[in-house]
Amino acid sequence: MELKKIMYVSMFVAIMAALGVVPPIFLGITPVPITLQTLGVMLAGSVLGARLGPKYAAISQIIFLLIVMIGLPLLSGGRGGIGVFFGPSGGYLIGWVLGAYVIGYLCYHMKNVSFMKILLASILGGILVVYLFGIPIQALMMDISIAKAVILSLVYLPGDFIKVIVASSLAVKLQHSIPMAKRMNV
Repeated sequence: MELKKIMYVSMFVAIMAALGVVPPIFLGITPVPITLQTLGVMLAGSVLGARLGPKYAAISQIIFLLIVMIGLPLLSGGRGGIGVFFGPSGGYLIGWVLGAYVIGYLCYHMKNVSFMKILLASILGGILVVYLFGIPIQALMMDISIAKAVILSLVYLPGDFIKVIVASSLAVKLQHSIPMAKRMNV
């Protein structure tokens, strides 16, 4: 990986860490907190993935999660260590990697970037894909049915849709204003 790509990937690892400073919101009905870090997943896909390619969006999430795995408390609420991957939110964390990849893939192949296109890509990757991994693991770890986990997860949707709107707005503005506006050779 050339230095410029390493720098951009590192920047999104840092964004994920910075978003982890914001305290989580625990709703009491589920042990999985609401955090701003899914916003970082969506930005990694829609900005980094759109310019460098989807694998770089996924790599940024893998590096971030490896850093968390070795014990740095970078998840919202100061959580870290391998144990977070074996709790109710573990599937959501793993879903970040594929979610960023899917968003990056869709954005990388967009002909005319628009708010609506990025919004749809962020809904698909940042919500549907992340939930696809998160809900079954949450059900397993909480010893409940997948149907009950789906119902519990509905409380996250309003916040996730707000994050999709924010990420899509930022991505459109960044793609039109930053110097890396042309796709880099991958």
